[in-house]
Amino acid sequence: MKKSLIALSVASVLLMGCSKEAPTQQTGSESTAASESTTANIETKKAELGSFGVDLSARNEAIKPGDDFFMHASGTWYDNYEMPADKTRFGAFTALAERSEKQVKEIIDDVASRSDLNADEKMIADFYNSYMDTATINEIGLSPIQPTLDQISAAASISDITKIFGASWLNGITSPIGGGMWFNRLDADKYEMSMGAGGLGMPDRSYYLDDSERFIKTRAAYVAHIAEMLAFAKVENTEQKAQAILALETKIAEGHWPREKRRDRDLTLNQIKRSELSSTYPNFDWEAYFSATGYQVPQLNISQPEPIKAMIALLNSEDINVWKDYMVYHTLKNNASYLPEDIFAANFKFYGTELRGQKEAKPRWKRAVSQMSGTESLGFAIGKVYVARYFPESSKQQMADLVENLRKALGERITGLEWMGEETKVNAHEKLAAFNPKIGYPDVWQSFEGLAISKTDLMGNLQNLRKLFHEDSVSKELEKTDRNRWGMTPQQVNAYYNSSFNEIVFPAAILQPPFFDPNADPAVNYGGIGAVIGHEMGHGFDDQGSKSDAKGVQRNWWTDQDREAFDAKADELAAQYSQYEPIPGNFVNGRNSLGENIGDVGGLAMAYHAYKLSLNGKEAPIIDGVTGDQRFFLAWAQVWKEKRTEKSMLSQLKGGTHAPGRFRAQAPRNHDAWYKAFDVKEGDKLYLAPEKRVRIW
Repeated sequence: MKKSLIALSVASVLLMGCSKEAPTQQTGSESTAASESTTANIETKKAELGSFGVDLSARNEAIKPGDDFFMHASGTWYDNYEMPADKTRFGAFTALAERSEKQVKEIIDDVASRSDLNADEKMIADFYNSYMDTATINEIGLSPIQPTLDQISAAASISDITKIFGASWLNGITSPIGGGMWFNRLDADKYEMSMGAGGLGMPDRSYYLDDSERFIKTRAAYVAHIAEMLAFAKVENTEQKAQAILALETKIAEGHWPREKRRDRDLTLNQIKRSELSSTYPNFDWEAYFSATGYQVPQLNISQPEPIKAMIALLNSEDINVWKDYMVYHTLKNNASYLPEDIFAANFKFYGTELRGQKEAKPRWKRAVSQMSGTESLGFAIGKVYVARYFPESSKQQMADLVENLRKALGERITGLEWMGEETKVNAHEKLAAFNPKIGYPDVWQSFEGLAISKTDLMGNLQNLRKLFHEDSVSKELEKTDRNRWGMTPQQVNAYYNSSFNEIVFPAAILQPPFFDPNADPAVNYGGIGAVIGHEMGHGFDDQGSKSDAKGVQRNWWTDQDREAFDAKADELAAQYSQYEPIPGNFVNGRNSLGENIGDVGGLAMAYHAYKLSLNGKEAPIIDGVTGDQRFFLAWAQVWKEKRTEKSMLSQLKGGTHAPGRFRAQAPRNHDAWYKAFDVKEGDKLYLAPEKRVRIW
């Protein structure tokens, strides 16, 4: 059980997914009104990027916009940027995340330098000191995880192993059967445990099942890595046992659904009473498992029925000693960041360098900041200080205004849809009106009362945090859901949509350039944060979000004819993105990334509509020779500028739900205004005939 209620506020869809290096976006403001003048140079307040909010020096004007809009907008930057050794990707999101990271470090340094600390500040200082105390960490070796290793060693039956898997929320073990407390998809006022299949050490089942040379080499490196990690625990015959673990995980991978199937909400809604579990999913000690979690679980949802049955079969058919070796490895791997430096280095060599192409690990202080900023760490204690220092209330109000502008724009677009009938439009408008925006920071802050943090015991601190959040989750299991909860901390550069609460959430840290700059031209803010707002709104109406209604209940509110028309358009978009081939032989999975692509294409349309409304019928000025429409689309493309290692790109293609930034930047090819703005014509590589441009929202 890895997720407690605080983490589960996170919505179904993130703007950037779960990559730790993935930053996010910002807001548009109407405070910098468009001038009526159309002269070539307009005096404005100083924007952070360029003269109006876009870095024109990043462009490569030798590349036609209609051939590659990503490289036209950011090609000079792309060709000249050298990837730092501790990065696997870098772009607008990463730069903003680094700004937030440095701001958090300033907070920690300030707190650590003072003696007059309140309770939360003392916890921040002590936890950071415990993370940075490598001398103590190296000296005590494996002793912090020895109780778990001893428990694994003593396991004599599958029931014993099941109990250990059930306690994964505390011990950090990877489990083939797991889940956490989520929202009841048929009643968002109730919590409900959701169970699925997991258990893999590599990013996706394809890493085990693809027989191309690339993946064969990766599997060989994985076996060598497992053997090296097992040796730290003084396990004998490490090579043989590593091979057996790979064989076991390969069988686990064979039992998993492909990612595109796992995101289908019709397939993943399978509620069942606990009393019926043993008959429907026999040969698994459900009582032992739930006893270890502490939850009562009167009813739950099995999100992946066939894979769960496959995992149960493996638990009963595979050698118990292989399962024990598997648990030893995953205990070491999952806790490597908190163990001696040689263990961390061995783990990084595979997960950083082999899988993602990262040459050097991040400095330890950055790893500490990342760990501390999470929702199940001290993230909200830090976030409270972050908001006070770095987030002006004016930005929150400007963002709120933008959200309402986007809401109005989407409402007008829904009314004007030719492919949707009036009956469905009534329900769509109802859902749009019910959208609840959360901006900046939570109204109710997370309490850390009773939490003990030591400046010399990192693993003890982590376990105390795990217990705090888990016990909080267990205590609320049968209570009404808490709609004040946030699934991200204010200093996190990302955004999300939560279908159960029908809410769109924008943490404070995303409300900075290039996404939002109060001194930037309005076209830039609408193309940046405006399109991000539209993206998150779009998730409420994407291929999966559209399956829940205004109250967050999963039900069909569509007529059959309208749903069929929507699905046909979604299929076109999936096919369009599936043609992108960033690595020879490895394509974007247009079906798995469909929700994000609908969010991008639809969000861009909403933001452009809202931008035009903001002009009140007037012509936008030309600034530095760039028209308003050009500024809008350039802002969008530069939000998605990025450079990746090839291995990072492969991991994104196989394990992520987002198309790489290079292809997200090409979304304007579905919008007529882009063709006019950049004189894109038939024969250009990105050109789509009008009837081939996907227009959903």
